[in-house]
Amino acid sequence: MARRDISGAVDFAYLEGFAAGDAGVVDEVLALFREQAAMWTPMLDPAHAGWRDAVHTVKGAARGVGAFALGEVCERAEAGQESLEGVKTALDAALLDIAAYAHEQMLRSLKG
Repeated sequence: MARRDISGAVDFAYLEGFAAGDAGVVDEVLALFREQAAMWTPMLDPAHAGWRDAVHTVKGAARGVGAFALGEVCERAEAGQESLEGVKTALDAALLDIAAYAHEQMLRSLKG
């Protein structure tokens, strides 16, 4: 994975700007997002009593890291205009972008 694998599901320039270019902060925020996504995913099921809370939480976290498309999908799901499958698909796309970005950052650090 490398930058060529980034689909645009996450606006990393937004996140880097928000973190004032501090790569350590960006890495920490993305690591937290990945950890939280692992907790949210089982809740993204209409049979789960907390699915609405999970979608709301994902929406805020997504917008915080620059995954604006995911945030929009979550907003539509909260309004009953999008399925939870749509949320899962958008979350997967964001996580793939984050993995590609992290891989690229790791490779860059090895070259430095």
